[in-house]
Amino acid sequence: MPKSRIRKKADYTPPPAKQAAAIKLDSRGWVAPVMLAMFILGLAWIVLFYVTDGTLPIKALGNWNIVVGFGFIAAGFGVSTQWK
Repeated sequence: MPKSRIRKKADYTPPPAKQAAAIKLDSRGWVAPVMLAMFILGLAWIVLFYVTDGTLPIKALGNWNIVVGFGFIAAGFGVSTQWK
């Protein structure tokens, strides 16, 4: 019986190395200060409400002052999504 031809396998050549694309991140300088200011303002609002037994910052809001404080904190988290 005749021998079958043996196919020569091509040598492995790795794919060409890709050039690393430079990622340009436009730093938004206003994001970090505004974010931190919102966090601090919200925390200060809530602490001031508790320390003054509800007479400050706005007495007419009553316990809604807590919601306002957490609103500032939530706004800080919203602004943080713009950070690159």
